[in-house]
Amino acid sequence: MKRSVLWVFGLSVVLNGGAGLADGGAVARIGASSEFVELSHQSDGRTMIDLLPLHRAGDVRYFSAGIGLEERAAQYPPFSLKLVFTAGGKPFLSGVSVTIQPVKGGVAVMIPQEQVEGPWLFIDVAPGVYDVTAIHRDRTQGLKRIAVVAGKQKTIHLRWPEDRGLAGALPTD
Repeated sequence: MKRSVLWVFGLSVVLNGGAGLADGGAVARIGASSEFVELSHQSDGRTMIDLLPLHRAGDVRYFSAGIGLEERAAQYPPFSLKLVFTAGGKPFLSGVSVTIQPVKGGVAVMIPQEQVEGPWLFIDVAPGVYDVTAIHRDRTQGLKRIAVVAGKQKTIHLRWPEDRGLAGALPTD
């Protein structure tokens, strides 16, 4: 599902239980339907709400963000794992497929590239130790034994040396 933008006046956001905006910054919260993360921010005196799809793989919830200034400046729900994707020195990379495997066995969380629309991926995994594999186009990055602790967010940066996706597609003179 594509992200959609709803224009809502600040008063209606408050009356309908929307997130408040701390110091004019963007705030995100899980929506009442549990199908979206609602990102509230101010623009031209109005409150805007961007809806970010909230996905599930078994008991694990996850969502992608980090596109645009509002998303990069927002306060997000405290999901236990945040993955940040970059390539070739660029701060933004999307379309990454991810597998998170518990080291002590159990069901792997598999996230398809179509659900990673931004360079940040927030995953609400249980405390434990995980192996993480991420694939962008034909290149794989892997990290072993990532410890996720209860009550803390673990941020992991996955960097590819270059973004080969567009380089081959552009004509050269």
